[in-house]
Amino acid sequence: MSEQRRLHWDGVYAGKSLSEASWHQPRPVLSLELIRSCQLDPTAGIIDVGGGTSSLVDELLAAGGSNLAVLDISTIAIEHTRYRLKSNADLVEWYTTDVTEFDPPRQFGLWHDRAVFHFLTEASNRTSYRQSLLEAVKPQGYAIVATFALDGPTRCSGLDVVRYSPESLGSELGQQLETVESRHEIHRTPSGGEQKFV
Repeated sequence: MSEQRRLHWDGVYAGKSLSEASWHQPRPVLSLELIRSCQLDPTAGIIDVGGGTSSLVDELLAAGGSNLAVLDISTIAIEHTRYRLKSNADLVEWYTTDVTEFDPPRQFGLWHDRAVFHFLTEASNRTSYRQSLLEAVKPQGYAIVATFALDGPTRCSGLDVVRYSPESLGSELGQQLETVESRHEIHRTPSGGEQKFV
């Protein structure tokens, strides 16, 4: 299944202008706000799961962040972002893998996922995701996980998704994590549409 997912996402990234992709954000404002609110030590380490071509890593580097990592299933997405960062790409750890098969080589102070979890429609994949998250996050660390809200899209990029409320997302992520805060966001797509996130 992971090879099927990889081929799908490589096809998505290869088939469209990245600035026109529905998930594109010129600047990940809410993610940056939530990360700042965690008041992490600058060396605590952040992993951006499903980071793809997001500019979050650019912003974190520009703010002096270190111990940064990006994980994405798509080789094309990772290569694009590395090219964009030029020599700064060497300051980041890159993991090209399916998050459900990720064996974290170290721990991070923060796990950030803006839009991967809602694509995991099978319970076994969500269990594997949760295991990777718990192994990757340091004790007293943080996880920022965004998904489509209950009134958000039912499909995205040609795939079915699972939608969540703050309560159902917290329940799905398990009792080993404590919900600190939840937010609702309306993402404006480059084509002018709306996608509701939690």
